[in-house]
Amino acid sequence: MKMLFKQRFFSWLDSYDIYGEDGRTLYTVKGKMAWGHCLEVYDASGAHIATLKEEVLTWMPRFRMYLGGVHVGDIKKEFTFFKPSFVLECNGWKVAGNFLEWDYEITEDNGSAIAWVSKQFFNFTDTYSIEVANQEHALMSLMIVLAIDAAKCSGGNA
Repeated sequence: MKMLFKQRFFSWLDSYDIYGEDGRTLYTVKGKMAWGHCLEVYDASGAHIATLKEEVLTWMPRFRMYLGGVHVGDIKKEFTFFKPSFVLECNGWKVAGNFLEWDYEITEDNGSAIAWVSKQFFNFTDTYSIEVANQEHALMSLMIVLAIDAAKCSGGNA
């Protein structure tokens, strides 16, 4: 399953639309006024299904992920000099990115691929392509991409 994650051009707060391969809207993400990033995810029918909240007063960006109001995991950026590093505390998954922070792979502990993420260039807004091996992992993969994008913004290197 492939998804296109596209930030809206005119928006005071973070706002994204996520499209399927056929061009239909799968998810909508809306930023809320809060201390730190707070993003709410809605399904195609407009039902709130997930929330991503940045913890404030931390040295490096850290985000808590909620599905249906239940805390399901955290993702935090680690301090490194050259290669970006994120620690994912969720489902036994791992995330690794390349040197320029544009491409990511989400895997299980055993190395099985969950999703591949790549940033598309030459767009006015942040646009990512997300390819998910199993459709049931689409929402969690999206939450991870949202957290990484927000962490890059918090770190001043978006």
